[in-house]
This record gives sequence, structure tokens and C-alpha cells, in this order.
Amino acid sequence: MPITIPLTSRLKSSTLRVLRFARDELGVVVALGVVAGGVAVFSELAEDLVEGENQTFDQAVLAWTHPNADPRDPIGPDWLETAMLDFTSLGGLAVLVLFALIAVGFLLMQKRPWSALMLALALGGGLMLSELFKGLFDRGRPPEIYQVVETINASFPSGHTLMSTVFYLTLGVMLERVFARRRLKVYVISVAILIAGLVGISRVYLAAHWATDVLGGWSLGAAWAMVCWLVAYGIQRRQAHHGQSTGQIGGFDGV
Repeated sequence: MPITIPLTSRLKSSTLRVLRFARDELGVVVALGVVAGGVAVFSELAEDLVEGENQTFDQAVLAWTHPNADPRDPIGPDWLETAMLDFTSLGGLAVLVLFALIAVGFLLMQKRPWSALMLALALGGGLMLSELFKGLFDRGRPPEIYQVVETINASFPSGHTLMSTVFYLTLGVMLERVFARRRLKVYVISVAILIAGLVGISRVYLAAHWATDVLGGWSLGAAWAMVCWLVAYGIQRRQAHHGQSTGQIGGFDGV
């Protein structure tokens, strides 16, 4: 009995500290969950790819999106194909670099150099991850007779999907901290997820990628974006703590 009471008390105290941290640092908890979930999903997809277990699913999705006699004529009206072509351009490297330069310039003018640096590193790191895993798995694209757009390299993971997820989600989580109202935070994050989602869907619709390529791009891109945000947030907290300990106020780069 003398041992049980202190042990129970310690467990209760530890549980309360964990719950208090989860309440006060909800963003960190969610980000860690996204990192863990993204890595787990990507690992499972990669394992299934090596073992050849996802081909049936990918073929079924390809057949559903291209049921017409002309393999290059995807399902739906002509305007939907035009819209998908527009959506897929939002994940193109040239467009993302342009948007990144605009965002970095804005952050620098707002005197947020760490935010600008982390956004640039997130995009650069996403590109490196994309090329690394494309070269590692060297998966073939869907047959050319189905492809509505030109493709140039390996298929897994989808580079457009990965890069757009990294960029728009990283930018979204940085911008949401600017707003105090919860509905604005939710709106910014929702827009970021929507754009990344549309880019990924467009890649499957246009037969530029298999469905599991896009799932891999979403999962790995989300995980990397959250890693970059956690690093930026850690730097912010460290600078804030240093400013308080030295008596300086407002001297850190909010992320």
C-alpha cells in the first residue's frame, strides 16, 4: 500500500501534465500526429508497391476515370477536363517557385526572415524528397494512351502532389498563426488542403499518375510540411524564451 499510493499519484500527475500540454499546444500535437500518420501511410504504400499489391486498385481507378472508347478521353464533360488541366498547373514547379518567391518576399517585408527561410527550405526539401523516392522506386507511369498531359520521370510518389502539399500546407499553417479568430484559422488551412487535394485528384484524372502515387505524395508531403512547421515553431519558442529571459519583448520572428 505505501508503494501503490505514490505510484498512483505520479501516474495521475503525469496524465494531467500530458493533457495540459495537449490543450495548450494543440497545434504541436496535431502536427506530430500528421507526421506519424503520413510516414506510416507512405511506408505502407511503398511496401505494397515493392510487393506489387496495389496494382489492382490502381488499375481499377484508371479504368473508372477513363471508361470511354478513346483512352485519352476521361470521364465527365469537356469543361471538367479543362478544369483539371488548370488545377494540375497549380502543382507545377514553375508555378510553385513563382508563388514561393512572392510569399518569401512578403514575409521578408513583414520582417519574418525565419518564416521565409523555412518556406524556402520546405519547398527545396520537398523537391529533394520527390526526386529521391522517384529514383529509388523508379515506377512506371500509366500507359501513354491514357495520359492527357506529358510526363517526364518516374511515377511514385507524385511530384506535383507532394510539392503542392508541402508548399500550400506549409504556407497555410504559417498564415493561420496571423489570425486570432478560429474560423479564419480553419478557413486558411482548409483552402491549403483543398488546393493540394485538387492537384492530386487532377493527376489521377489526367492519367499522369496512378492513384497510389498521389496518396504517397499527399502523405509524404503533409509529413514533411509539418516537420518544417515544427522546426519553425521550435525556433519561435526558443527566441521568445530568450527574449523574455533577457528582458526583450517582441524581438522574435513569429511563424
